[in-house]
Amino acid sequence: MDFQGFDEKDFAVFEIEGLEPRMNALIANVRPKLDELGRTLAPFLSAACGEEMFPHVAKHARRTVHPPADTWVAWAASKRGYKALPHFQVGMFADYLFIVMAVIYESPNKTVLAESLRKHELQVANLVPNGLQEQFYWSVDHTKPGGTKHSELGPDGLSAIAERLGSVKKSEVLCGRFLQKGDPLLKDGGKLVQTIEETFETLLPLYKMAF
Repeated sequence: MDFQGFDEKDFAVFEIEGLEPRMNALIANVRPKLDELGRTLAPFLSAACGEEMFPHVAKHARRTVHPPADTWVAWAASKRGYKALPHFQVGMFADYLFIVMAVIYESPNKTVLAESLRKHELQVANLVPNGLQEQFYWSVDHTKPGGTKHSELGPDGLSAIAERLGSVKKSEVLCGRFLQKGDPLLKDGGKLVQTIEETFETLLPLYKMAF
């Protein structure tokens, strides 16, 4: 069956109060779609990255009180996990879908990427195609929604990210495309998968800079 996309009901999961009720809705409505996306996009990412990429759907297993504010599927070059590696993600907060490349605080690759950001500042500045710079964002905290638009980052912003990434133990960086929940593209599964693939192709040079 072709991927069906995401609708208002999926985003509404994050308005449900309480850990158990929200998790039940997330498991019923959103997780099957993330599982399907994981399987659908793994061959594409494996070919693009030149090695097998394995999907990992967030389980939120450590949560005991607070309901999750977001959820996601991640792809990395390890079957055992993704957090210690540079990885790709598709996920959602209450207001938008995110399609990102991430190096989070658990990854030793932070320092590699920090040096690459310094060396390849111009390439990174030109990473995003014209016309899409308002949809691409940078974030330094994967637990919080929002970020800085690529069009507004500038060389000083990129330098600050690189500096923090190379010197702060808990630092991290995410870059990618945000699609607001009202975007009709989200409901067209075929076009959404194509958009995710195109976004990952845009982010691939950044991913490779982390190794």
